[in-house]
Amino acid sequence: MLVLSRQRDESIIIGDNIVITVVDIRGDKVRLGINAPTEIPVHRQEVYEAIQRENQRAAGTGPDDANLTNSKFPKGAKP
Repeated sequence: MLVLSRQRDESIIIGDNIVITVVDIRGDKVRLGINAPTEIPVHRQEVYEAIQRENQRAAGTGPDDANLTNSKFPKGAKP
């Protein structure tokens, strides 16, 4: 995992077309602005996991079938 420090109004660029900007910092919360092409889905981790569970339920498969244990985010981490 790459760990970077940024201050308010500073950005990180991923590839050629994704920009993540620190919009605000209040206490222990950081607000991020994400500018990405519309074809790239951007979700909070808990929303992504809920979508995956619903897709598995609809397909009639379980979490082991989709290998969710190898998520790109460690347990408890928030993207």
